[in-house]
Amino acid sequence: MSLLKAVGLGIQFGGLKAVDEFDFEIDKNQLYGLIGPNGAGKTTVFNLLTGVYKPTSGQVIFDGKSLLKMSPTQITQYGIARTFQNIRLFKDMSVLDNVKVGLHHSQNYSLFSTVLRLPKYFKGEEAMEEMALSLLRVFDLEQFAHVRASNLPYGKQRKLEIARALATSPKLLLLDEPAAGMNPTETAELMETIKIVREKFSIAILLIEHDMKLVMGICEKIAVLNFGTILAFGTPEEIKNNPDVVAAYLGNDE
Repeated sequence: MSLLKAVGLGIQFGGLKAVDEFDFEIDKNQLYGLIGPNGAGKTTVFNLLTGVYKPTSGQVIFDGKSLLKMSPTQITQYGIARTFQNIRLFKDMSVLDNVKVGLHHSQNYSLFSTVLRLPKYFKGEEAMEEMALSLLRVFDLEQFAHVRASNLPYGKQRKLEIARALATSPKLLLLDEPAAGMNPTETAELMETIKIVREKFSIAILLIEHDMKLVMGICEKIAVLNFGTILAFGTPEEIKNNPDVVAAYLGNDE
């Protein structure tokens, strides 16, 4: 059974159909890409999958359950996490505390224990800090644990945002243009990071990205979105050689 299945998904803003008849499936532990020209509706699809927008048509089934009546918070708790085009860290908080925010669901102590500073509170905080540090180790960020998030270099801020998303223990991770603003060295590092995340955490990943070298280099399947509908779907090789995709998006050297 597919981990996520979108059937006839669509949303209309006034007279504009931003996404129309979007049919898409993601299997467990797979790495998919979603590409297309600016304005094609890619981020709108992410907003539909995460409950930020409510569709005007269609259905989203995740791990056997409909997401349509769930809030974004409930969808996150059920197993979908995301990052954003524009980095949304708590910039005045430390790197460690940013990750701990994502771990709030793992707290096993009560408000009563917190107010009275009972032993259960301290044990819970200690466990949460160790979990956060273990995530930072995956991204080679442990040495920056007590640095203010805003003081990290851009590429490391991107990594921190992914680490915070993983702190929610997702089954599916949505990455919205993770390589945006990165230099070639940072992008190559990000490619390896994404591969490590998929293998280490055994999760499915769907990413929006304009860097074709990254998309073609790590994605197993790619969907091409154009004017809110899927133009093509297939392996990187199939997408690269699809004449409709070349005409609409990739272009050629001639």
